[in-house]
Amino acid sequence: EVEKMGRLFVITLEGSIYKCKHCQTHFSLADHIISKSFHCSHGRAYLFDKVVNVTVGAKEERMMMTGMHTVVDIFCVGCGSIVGWKYEAAHDKSQKYKEGKFILERFKVAGPDGSLYTVSHDDELGSDDEP
Repeated sequence: EVEKMGRLFVITLEGSIYKCKHCQTHFSLADHIISKSFHCSHGRAYLFDKVVNVTVGAKEERMMMTGMHTVVDIFCVGCGSIVGWKYEAAHDKSQKYKEGKFILERFKVAGPDGSLYTVSHDDELGSDDEP
């Protein structure tokens, strides 16, 4: 059902790269990580300053551990899998630093060393945000 709009131009990164675990499309560099202390419903998640090769879904209000946020889910342009979300707006002043930043869910991406993060049963008790 996805309509193809011409050729897909995928940005190739160099360095320590986080990429899609399904199709190896590049998302971001380790240098762009702001925080590794975030959590999602499936375990760890990392906050990135810059992410490439993703498309965004519809804006929605989502209640997280740190309050209400306006977010859009982000999808890999290579295979279409959901890989995290982007913060569009934070309702709490103390959370404004997240605006325009991206969360990549660790179990959905391959790390720079090629490692895959697996979901442990302890992680499933996590929240949608940092503690």
